[in-house]
Amino acid sequence: MLSLPPLTLYIHLPWCVQKCPYCDFNSHAVKGSVPETEYTQALLADLDTLLPKVWNRPVHAVFFGGGTPSLFSGAAIATVLNGVRARLKLSPNAEITLEANPGTVEHDHFARYYDAGVNRISIGVQSFNNDHLRRLGRIHDSQEASQAIAKIRAAGFNNFNIDLMFGLPGQTCRQALQDIEIALELGPTHLSHYQLTLEPNTAFAANPPALPDQDSIADLQQACAETLQQAGFEQYEVSAWSKPQQHCRHNLNYWQFGDYLAIGAGAHGKLTLPEEQSIWRYARHRHPKMYLQSSRTGAWNTEQRCLDQQERIFEFFLNGLRLRTGISLSNFEARTGLSVTTIEDVTNQAIKRGLLARNDDQLIPTELGWRFLNDLQGLFLPV
Repeated sequence: MLSLPPLTLYIHLPWCVQKCPYCDFNSHAVKGSVPETEYTQALLADLDTLLPKVWNRPVHAVFFGGGTPSLFSGAAIATVLNGVRARLKLSPNAEITLEANPGTVEHDHFARYYDAGVNRISIGVQSFNNDHLRRLGRIHDSQEASQAIAKIRAAGFNNFNIDLMFGLPGQTCRQALQDIEIALELGPTHLSHYQLTLEPNTAFAANPPALPDQDSIADLQQACAETLQQAGFEQYEVSAWSKPQQHCRHNLNYWQFGDYLAIGAGAHGKLTLPEEQSIWRYARHRHPKMYLQSSRTGAWNTEQRCLDQQERIFEFFLNGLRLRTGISLSNFEARTGLSVTTIEDVTNQAIKRGLLARNDDQLIPTELGWRFLNDLQGLFLPV
């Protein structure tokens, strides 16, 4: 039987100063000024339509993603959060994260975000090497990144994440380590360490840069991992490292097949309805203009569907196997509404191939499974 999982809220703010050549997120270069008032009103109208499905469910985390949310003023973020508090049962210790980019935050914005109730910042640095930043199409330099982090700390934030990428065009192992070392000196509680991948429909996919070979990437990834471990960080997900007890709660809820409301242009949400024994996914209009029109027409969704049995299995394992702790079989039953007997053949196959190990209630990727994670996840694809 389906049980209600934890619930979080994702809020998408889709505008950027310019589109980075590697980015496949739903982001749009801003022309003129961001329509703050109109968009914040649309977000709250969007949220209103979802309330009947989540009455009295506590919300454990809120995440402002983008795009570049730090293009919005502190006053706009406060308006949204006040509206959220008026509509939802926000947990007293809820994690409230806002993504920011160096070079898009005015001097006092961080303090105003803090006053609005944001208690965690995720800052998109990507690299502290100016040459690599230029190749990635970033609008900031290394000094601006360090200054932005200093402002985060000065505003009172003691919980913040730094985004870094590795496997960059022309990047050496020493340069990747320097990025890690500089980041650690700035005192983050969390570090996201992503390998640059060439995603379809991006400028880099159309005109691919020369990237380090896979052996070089593996070497520098291992060197960075060792440095992070020595600094007291633990890898709890493929690309996520944190100090103890400082995991990103919102993202962890994704990976553990929790529920999440999602509002904003292109936002994708997931909701469990135990009374119907169903799990629903929905998606909002991607383009900001179409999304803003939705607040007038009431036609918010471009997609709404109920997950079938095979989709529930695949999505549960696609996300859960990214975690170092693997997946809980009892959680599988509670959050998919399916018996573990539906996955026995596949999990036994993965165990025989040395990709998974079982420890009581847990299925945990082995080191081999971790190295060939795509192959392991692929075993759970619908047939």
